[in-house]
Amino acid sequence: METVQTALWVVVVLVVMAIIFDFMNGFHDAANSIATVVSTGVLKPGQAVVFAAFFNVAAIFVFHLSVAATVGKGIVLPGVVDTHVVFGALVGAIVWNFITWYYGIPSSSSHALIGGIVGAAIAKAGVDSLISAGILKTVVFIFISPLLGFLLGSAMMILVSWSFRSFRPLKVDKWFRRWQLVSAGAYSLGHGGNDAQKTIGIIWMLLIATGYTSAIDQAPPTWVILVCYTAIGLGTMFGGWRIVKTMGQKITKLKPVGGFCAETGGAITLFLATAMGVPVSTTHTITGAIVGVGATRRASAVRWGVAGNIIWAWILTIPASAFVAAVAYWISLQVF
Repeated sequence: METVQTALWVVVVLVVMAIIFDFMNGFHDAANSIATVVSTGVLKPGQAVVFAAFFNVAAIFVFHLSVAATVGKGIVLPGVVDTHVVFGALVGAIVWNFITWYYGIPSSSSHALIGGIVGAAIAKAGVDSLISAGILKTVVFIFISPLLGFLLGSAMMILVSWSFRSFRPLKVDKWFRRWQLVSAGAYSLGHGGNDAQKTIGIIWMLLIATGYTSAIDQAPPTWVILVCYTAIGLGTMFGGWRIVKTMGQKITKLKPVGGFCAETGGAITLFLATAMGVPVSTTHTITGAIVGVGATRRASAVRWGVAGNIIWAWILTIPASAFVAAVAYWISLQVF
């Protein structure tokens, strides 16, 4: 294990990189939080990003650090982690995030980070360096989170449609414009709670590897928690409109009632996953919920071609970020 003295400058650089990733996570995934509320016209983009950022940061008071513990201690054996592994993981995640943001593809920042960690760890010590339980629950939820989002989104839509069947559409629309603020806030809370903790986890992993904190500590230093939640909130405030259009309109046209149902289904899924300590994809979750809402009208209401392209991005995320991370790990050995 490296000493604190020799690793200090490297640790500072890597912490800054992790914060940049966290900011990019908010920037990249801001669309997940605000796509429906913007696309339905409930809030303007500028209002929506401030609204979402507030709830991203507020999540610090709501959720335990279960996801951070999984990422920091439950994916890779602690003895394998060093500054080179963390560098590779962050580069793999950041590069893939940038590529998908540039092309407007709603891929998963979360799985880019997990893929980066896995790729760098395998490059150093092979597959035996991975903790099977942590990998398994993360992989399982790649499928569960969008499916659960789909089921909850469609169930909410069916329930709401039946409950308000005797009301005039304009009146229902007016009500759900207000209620969608509640659902959007809940979803943004879940987004902040799950996603900020992933960066907390990788910084925690780094601090353990370099001797700044002990592996037996129950939580990382407070400054790590505060910085990571703030960074994702700021990233959300500067989030990208490219992905908002894909999420909010290209998959299926949404009205306020549909936006409410999609966000509520997504929020429930995120709250559940965060409580279980599973680092899920907020992108997968809300996409599944949006598709579920659209499918309740008719199958043709969903643009399955767009949804198919998104699924391909999901499939490629972990191997692509893992490959970049492995290359970055090798490069770091030559540089650091």
